[in-house]
Amino acid sequence: MLEARFRLERGAFELDIELEAPPGVTVLFGPSGSGKSLTLRAIAGIVEPDAGRIAVDGAAVFDRAAGISVPPHRRGFGYAGQRPALFPHLTVRQNVAFGLRDHSRADKDAVTSALLARFGLAGFEQRRVGSLSGGQAQRVALARALAPGHRVLLLDEPFSALDEALRQDLRVLLNDLARERELVIIFVTHDLREAHLLADQLAVLDGGRMLQAGPRDAVFRAPLNRRVAGLLGAVNVFPATVIRRDESTLVFTTAGWEGLAASWSGDPGPGQTVDVMIRPERVVMRRGTPTVNALPARIVREFDYGNSRILHFEPDTTGPRLVVELASRPYDVLDVRSRKSWTLELPPEDLHVMPAPAPAAR
Repeated sequence: MLEARFRLERGAFELDIELEAPPGVTVLFGPSGSGKSLTLRAIAGIVEPDAGRIAVDGAAVFDRAAGISVPPHRRGFGYAGQRPALFPHLTVRQNVAFGLRDHSRADKDAVTSALLARFGLAGFEQRRVGSLSGGQAQRVALARALAPGHRVLLLDEPFSALDEALRQDLRVLLNDLARERELVIIFVTHDLREAHLLADQLAVLDGGRMLQAGPRDAVFRAPLNRRVAGLLGAVNVFPATVIRRDESTLVFTTAGWEGLAASWSGDPGPGQTVDVMIRPERVVMRRGTPTVNALPARIVREFDYGNSRILHFEPDTTGPRLVVELASRPYDVLDVRSRKSWTLELPPEDLHVMPAPAPAAR
């Protein structure tokens, strides 16, 4: 377990972080300039926080109050960034073995051979790194970061310069390695799809603040507020008023339509103004009439993305406008192309209620 609680100021920018990363992949996600890379650099020891503590399994590598600041090369963390930063005068094998200087030659050969084979680089041992493709070079960089046997791996958008096929292969490999070696991997990205594919834990940053952190699906399905929902690609967010709530359900009204939700953040009560969210892939298009949360609506716009369709709906009478994402096969089977009027079902377990932002002061 890596625990980081620290504050760091760089000019007018202030970073305030509270993060717990268990074994597995923890993704730091947020827009450019949110503080993701600075967070990683602080954990690595490349920059030093102004206050706080960073520890692995309870052992501090940084503690401002106690005067502890372990140098980066002694923290036992592997690190790889957007650029492989390989040593051009060394071969592939020598690059991977660089962090094994205290090992015997036999150990070096065994570790490097195993990693090169695992990363699909067997036969490249004597190649100079200048002759490698971008994907091959990034594989060498990742193998080098893992070679010393570190349990913590810090990765700053390492796949951003690679094509999608290579990125997918490396994502799968990274997830496999995390589970096999019980690694703590902290992975920085601003790519929402990559965050969803990789994360066991997801931490959302914005403006130097950790807005929400937790298991990936919990964060995606139950954001704390409209800002987090927006950063995570939620397009169906609409204002509503709470009518009543019991232990398991909440009834709300929006644009004259009454809905039932089974998920909420905070403590919403009757009469309170809230935001309601449902992800576009969770809206169900029905031929028949649902028994709960039925919304008659018609398609007014649609976009074809090849493997999926994005459909924009307007309500027939009352209710919110909605965006629905439908895979291409169901789109064809349902014959959506020739039918514009549908009954949408908004499952209560997929409707999430959040506190509405406070009105701006005048």
